Amino acid sequence: MSGPAPDPNALRRDRKTDAAGWRTLPADGRVAEVPDWPLTEATDREHEVWLDLWEKPQALMWEELGQALEVALFVRTLAEAEQPDARVDVKKMVRGYLDSLGLSVQGMLRNRWKIAPAVPVPVESSDAPAVRRPSARDRLKVVPSGPGG
Repeated sequence: MSGPAPDPNALRRDRKTDAAGWRTLPADGRVAEVPDWPLTEATDREHEVWLDLWEKPQALMWEELGQALEVALFVRTLAEAEQPDARVDVKKMVRGYLDSLGLSVQGMLRNRWKIAPAVPVPVESSDAPAVRRPSARDRLKVVPSGPGG
């Protein structure tokens, strides 16, 4: 794709290409059961990454679009790219997967996905008074004056 990625905050929003709109994904991510691994047996590393990826907000879209196989191919390619002797073309494929699956900033913009702001967890207040930090005045010392001073 050529040109800059779409910007959800652009001032002019009446373009024909904006007809599809932006999807806001929940910050909590996907909470459903992880799909079965669709490829030949996974290594421990592949299994670990597979489980982690399906908890991300983008996983909701992968599920909706039926991209489990593409995610699995990304995981397998990533595991290969992590090897010390990995070929450059494998590393480039990983970059392409990151973009197409919306795992990079550019990929999120191109897919027109945004992640909702996380909801802050309320902090429980305690009945104990807050400890006061010493002020600059508290740190000053009175120095007795010497003779003649």
